[in-house]
Formats: sequence, C-alpha cells, structure tokens
Amino acid sequence: MTNNVSAQSVDTSTLVELLRYRAIHEPEQHAYTFLRQGESGDAHLTYGELDRQAMAIAALLQSRDAVGKPALLLHPPGLEYIAAFFGCLYAGTIAVPAYPPRSARTMPRIQAIVADTQAKMVLSTAEALSDLQRCFAHLPEMESLEWVTTNTIPAHLADEWRKSELDRDSLAFLQYTSGSTALPKGVMITHGNLLHNLWLMKQHCEQTSESHMVSWLPPYHDMGLIGGILFPLYEGFPSTLMSPLAFLQQPFRWLQAISNSGATISVAPNFAYDLCNRKITAEQRATLDLSRWTLIANGAEPIRDETMKRFVETFAACGVRPEAFFPCYGLAEATLMVSSGKLTSPPVIRYVQRWALEQNLVMGAAAGDVDSWKLVGYDRILTEEQVVMVNPETLTRCLPEQVGEIWIASPSVARGYWHKPEETEQTFQAYLADTGEGPFLRTGDLGFLIDDVMFITGRLKDLIIVRGRNHYPHDIELTVEQCHPAIRPGCCAAFSVDTAGKEQLVILAEID
Repeated sequence: MTNNVSAQSVDTSTLVELLRYRAIHEPEQHAYTFLRQGESGDAHLTYGELDRQAMAIAALLQSRDAVGKPALLLHPPGLEYIAAFFGCLYAGTIAVPAYPPRSARTMPRIQAIVADTQAKMVLSTAEALSDLQRCFAHLPEMESLEWVTTNTIPAHLADEWRKSELDRDSLAFLQYTSGSTALPKGVMITHGNLLHNLWLMKQHCEQTSESHMVSWLPPYHDMGLIGGILFPLYEGFPSTLMSPLAFLQQPFRWLQAISNSGATISVAPNFAYDLCNRKITAEQRATLDLSRWTLIANGAEPIRDETMKRFVETFAACGVRPEAFFPCYGLAEATLMVSSGKLTSPPVIRYVQRWALEQNLVMGAAAGDVDSWKLVGYDRILTEEQVVMVNPETLTRCLPEQVGEIWIASPSVARGYWHKPEETEQTFQAYLADTGEGPFLRTGDLGFLIDDVMFITGRLKDLIIVRGRNHYPHDIELTVEQCHPAIRPGCCAAFSVDTAGKEQLVILAEID
C-alpha cells in the first residue's frame, strides 16, 4: 500500500531528505527489485532497508574523512550499487559512478577519471574486488587507492551516522561524459539540479505512486541512474532493474519483466526497440501482456520513426499502442531531461528537404520525396525551460527556418565541469551576442524550432563537411543500412578523415 505522496508535496531540499522521508513514512514499501539473472533470482530493497544501508555506508565514509571528497563507485549493476550511491549522499561524499573495468582495454577511462577527480577511495562489492584489483595491478597511480567493499559494512554502523550539512547547492555526484571526442569531463550535479529535473520528469511523464518502472539501462549513466532509479524514488513507485548484459543477451527479458510486473513506464535508446523487433519470436510475443505500458520512452540517441512504427506493429497483439511512444531529449549537462513528446498522442513527424539542411536551412518536403528526411519532434517544452536556437558562429538567435545550436537556460543546468573552469565558461556561460541574454548552456546539438516543436538534426562536432555542405552521420548511416539487407541495422558508422587537406567520407558497416 502506498501513501500516494510525491516529492513535489514533500518539503525536501536534498535527495537525502527525500529518502529519509520515504523510509520514515513507508519503511516496508518495496523500492527496488533486481533480477539477478535478468528474469529470476529476484533481490528486493525497501525504503527502510535502503535508508539503513545508506546510513551504515555513510558512517564508514565519515570515519575515513571522505566528506566533501570524490569517491569512485565501481559496483556491478544491482542493489548494492544503489545503497553505495545513497551512502555517498548521506555522508556528503561526492559520488563518482563509473563502469567497472573488465580488462586493460577499458582502464584508460578509469585512469582519466581518477586523475581528474583525484579520488582516493574506491567503493565496490566483495565479489567484484579481486577482478577489479587485477585490472588495477601494475598501475602506479592506482596503488594508493583505498578500497571499500560496501556490502560487508556492519549494519550496526548505521547508528553512528551523523547527518551532513547539505542543501540544494551541495554537489551530489559527478556524471562523467562519454568522452567520445575527448577525455571524459565530470559534470557537477547538485541536489537542486536533481530535484528540479525530477520535477520536470514528473510534469512530462505524468506518473503516480501506482506506476511501475522497468530499467536495464546502466546505472552509471544519467538515464539509468536518474530515470531508472531516482525518478521512481521521487514519485514513490517501485522500480524493477536488470543488468544491461542481461538485456543484450536476451532482449525478451526486458519485455518479459514489463509484462510480469505490469510496468507503466520504461525507457531505452532506439537500438533497443530495433533489437526487440528482430530478436523476439512469435512464440515469445504470445506470452506478453504489455497493455499497462503507457509510456514507452525513446531517447539518448537519434530516434527513428520507422523503428517505433515497426515496434507498434510487431507488439500490437501484446497491447502496445502508438500513442504510448514517448520521444525524449536531454543531456548530462542539463542533469537529464530537457523536452519530450506529449502523452496520449503519437509523436510529431516532419519531413524536410535534405539538400536544404546541408545549408542549415529548413524546407518542408512531401513524405514520398526521395530527398526528404523524416524527423521526430519534441512538442513539450515547459515554461520553466528556455530553449533557443543559435547560430554557432555569430552567436545570434536563428530564424525559424534556420538550423542552429540548441542553447538551454534552466535550474536543471549543472554547475559546470569539475576542475575545468575554461571549458565550464565556454559551455555553461554562453550569452547571445545581439541581445546579451544569458547565461545559457551550449548543448552542442543542432536543431530547429517550428510552431513550438523542437527537431534535432545532429551534433555540431559530428558534422561531416564535404565540398562545403553539411552531412549528418546518422542520416548517412540510415541510408547505408537501408541500401542492402546484408547490412546489420544499428551497426554502421559514418565519419570523416582528412586526406590531402580535404575531408573525405568513411563508412564502416557490419554485415550478416
């Protein structure tokens, strides 16, 4: 039984206060379930249990002088990760979630994060410790790190926890960017950023305490952590989790968990829906009831309308409805969510001329036009968010028929990059050159606004410029994937190289 109280009606200024409220008023309420094998071997955690575990971990961190300092979280997906994350928050320690390295190949990213944060402590589980230490062996800069296995901390330490002096401006965690074009940067997310963005998600997603989340997304990244773990806590509804590997091994496990739990909300990148379309058999579909899944969120990578339509057609007999598809846009620098589609109505689709986009112009096209490009729109931007399209060269506002860089002003915008003042100023302190409006966050994403609907065309840094025209990698990739059935969907990459002073297009594609 839930008390139907969302965080919006609770006077909290930090996530610590929010979880403490839940633990006091709903101690026996199931907060999280983790499917250890992706479909069975469930582990459960109530608000009361999570509160006690977080206090015990926090007490140990406080005794080791970790207050106000970064600590690396290298937990495998599971309930122990959630307890360790909240243990850091309870202690006033700055959590630094990261993907646990599995080999020497993945160590450079961890080394870069340790060097950037100057973290002295690593949190993990007793079961993962030996593998992690083997990866860290023979790396001199890692030898001085202190290891803490959070699932072996005595429960009675919870009684020694001291409430930290935290407020909305206190740092909660560092979200490290993907680092696809440079070394990863730590985005400084405050408690206030989180609470505002969770409030935004409430307005966009319209869930209640009777809702249910299912997520296989990595808990080290913003969409998995904030969307899959923190948003259910904010709204007071349960979340069923599994590891990303469990999903990738058998995509059916994801939809099976949604069916078994009666989940109302789940989110994934576009490729996940493609996998389900291709990998789930008719026999498996016959066992699914997805009729309660009323918010099918798609985000974190370019959204393809063809994928959504095929998913609806494939799983219509299971109860999937087209109006349930929910495109969403966001980025780590804005905590997570920025804009979305509207609930109960199909996504807005717009056809534009490809040749015009190559010149940063927007011209409508007919659906059957061979040179048209189909874009999915985001038609819900709340008044609390200011979104403008800006010419990235002149730094002036674009006209409606022009493509520009997306700039954002919002309480969800993070404080900046950890220990990177110049990059923080460049990215988080942008002002319009003609009006002086600001500060804005420069997202690095390109798009346009028409009739209050935002359309995203690509990434500024990813643009491939050939003979003076702009080409979008994901548009090229989609074209290549559709040109021959042997090319595997979602397994194509387009990029450019400099050859004799000219930018040349390169395409890599996997074939069956």
